[in-house]
Order: sequence, then structure tokens, then C-alpha cells
Amino acid sequence: MKILDDVLSTLNFDAPVRDIRQGVFHTAVLTRYAGLAATLPRDALGQEAGQVRQPGFLLERSAEDLARMAYSESILEAAIGMAAINSLLEVDLTSCRELNAADLILEKGADKNVVVIGHFPFLPRIRDRVKSLWVIEKNPRNGDLREDAAERLVPQADVVAITGTALTNHTLPHLLGLCAPSAFVLMLGDTVPLSPVLFDYGIDALSGSRVVDPDLALRCVSQGANFRQIKGIRKWTMVKS
Repeated sequence: MKILDDVLSTLNFDAPVRDIRQGVFHTAVLTRYAGLAATLPRDALGQEAGQVRQPGFLLERSAEDLARMAYSESILEAAIGMAAINSLLEVDLTSCRELNAADLILEKGADKNVVVIGHFPFLPRIRDRVKSLWVIEKNPRNGDLREDAAERLVPQADVVAITGTALTNHTLPHLLGLCAPSAFVLMLGDTVPLSPVLFDYGIDALSGSRVVDPDLALRCVSQGANFRQIKGIRKWTMVKS
């Protein structure tokens, strides 16, 4: 995962590890800032050896150790790693705007072929405003397509929206390799690091979030909040210049 190598190379690890929460739907790590990532409970439960090693003692580890958990094959550990990365990341908010990912998809994908990797609540809103909408999901719901459909459909898409959890499960390099050179590619979700390093890999926009009230956000995560229910955050989009 050279992408992770390059993101980690930009981080300043000199920060205390102050809190770690792993809720059913989301994970939060508090170091210099508070960072979030999706927990992916279904994927984690499907792993035979997917547990977190040394739970209860992670606060004794360094911020760098936590961030490097993003490389773990354990989904739960990788989620902690991605949340740690987001907690350490210095984001240039002057290069961001408060733009919802769905609005950006509509802006770029009107009357075009759109692939969304991951099932998101906004899908009904965009379905009738694009030429074709293909939703590819590891745990498909009604109308979704299975993962193997990516090989056929991603190369045909004018807009490709990829969940940030493709970093957690280490599928991002393969998905990016399927994108047509002319496609507009964005990543979305609270797992996404708002780092311009990702633009070097053919990504055109990043739609993520920053925590502005750590106490409130971590409390929501601990009490089982899904992303829409987490308070104390602001959504930002960074577009490649």
C-alpha cells in the first residue's frame, strides 16, 4: 500500500494518544485532533483472526504505532489505524469547501455513467439524474451489484466514487487501476484522509470530515452512532487544483 506509505510520510507523530473508541459503526482516535473511520462490522465479523490485539492497552502505544495499524489485515485494527491517521493529519481547510459528496457527484455525473463503490444513503437522490448508476457493494443490498462487477463496470464509468474504506480493506489500488484515464474519481466518507497526497494517484476529489467537538463526536461513536448521527463534525471536500 504505497498510498498509505506516502500519507504516513507527511504526518508528525509527536502527539499524545488521548483516547480510542471503537463503536459498532465508527471508530475514533484522539491524538493531536480527533479522527474518524468506519468500523466495517460485517467485514470484521467475517474474519477468522480479525480481532484487535491487546485491547485495553492501546493507549500505551505511540501515535505512530496506531497509525501503522492501517496496514493490518484485521479490519478492526485497520480502522483504528485510519482513524489515527485522520487524528494526526494537518488539513489545509483553505483548499477545502463545504460541499456534500452527493452534490459533487451530481455536478460531475449528470447524464453520465456513474459507479459508486459502497452503499450510501444519498443514492436515491442521484439515481434519476445520471445516465446510469451502478452501485457495487461488498455486502450488497437490493439493487446493488457484487464486488466482481467492478472489473466490468468501473472502466465504463465517467464518474467513479469510491468509499474511503477501500483504504481500510486495502482494495483501493486495484480499484484505481480499473478507472478510465478520463474518469472523474472521488473518495468519500469519514475514513478518507483529506490529504493532497491522494491526488498523486489519480484521485480528483476527497469528501471527508473534520471533528470540531471531540468530546461530543467520541461520545456519539461510543453510543453506536452511524455517520449521519455523529455530531460535532463538519464535512469538507478538497478538489485537485
